[in-house]
Amino acid sequence: MELEKAVEALKEEGVILYPTDTIWGLGCDATSEKAIEKLANLKGRNKNQRFIILLEDDRKLNKYVKEIPEVAWDLLDYADKPLTIIYPNAINLPRNLIAEDGSIAIRIVKDGFVNQLIKKINKPLVSTSANLTGEPSPKSREEISKKIINNVKHIVNLQIKNKNAKASSIVKLQISGEIEIIRK
Repeated sequence: MELEKAVEALKEEGVILYPTDTIWGLGCDATSEKAIEKLANLKGRNKNQRFIILLEDDRKLNKYVKEIPEVAWDLLDYADKPLTIIYPNAINLPRNLIAEDGSIAIRIVKDGFVNQLIKKINKPLVSTSANLTGEPSPKSREEISKKIINNVKHIVNLQIKNKNAKASSIVKLQISGEIEIIRK
């Protein structure tokens, strides 16, 4: 039931509030420029700040990244916690999702509700912490701003099981294989 409601909201270019594999997040259809704009406005985000996208399978990376640095496959294979990788040369995504340098941040969600949701919509999902820009990321639904709760299309009625939930690690890759750690 929750899955169907979330899918319907995403198809209507709405923003959803949902528990991710890390923390509570806000999300929308990553192929909809209009939905991405709604999400940026809700968060009060600067137009130069970009979002990450979630995929359910690393085999879909080639659809959104022109050339995947070889080291990415090792990072994905050996990551023991959620890892977001910023790839150069994003393709097939709206301009307002791609960073000025042409990169895109992607995290693979291997299981759970979010994985099922991405499979069901058959599109990447934008994901960002469920807070207003400049505020701390909420670790529980109770910490989420009323402004956010009142302005989303759908709130997924599930709880995060991980009480120590924290945002993913982020690394940025260059085609050369050079790795920059953005967030541990």
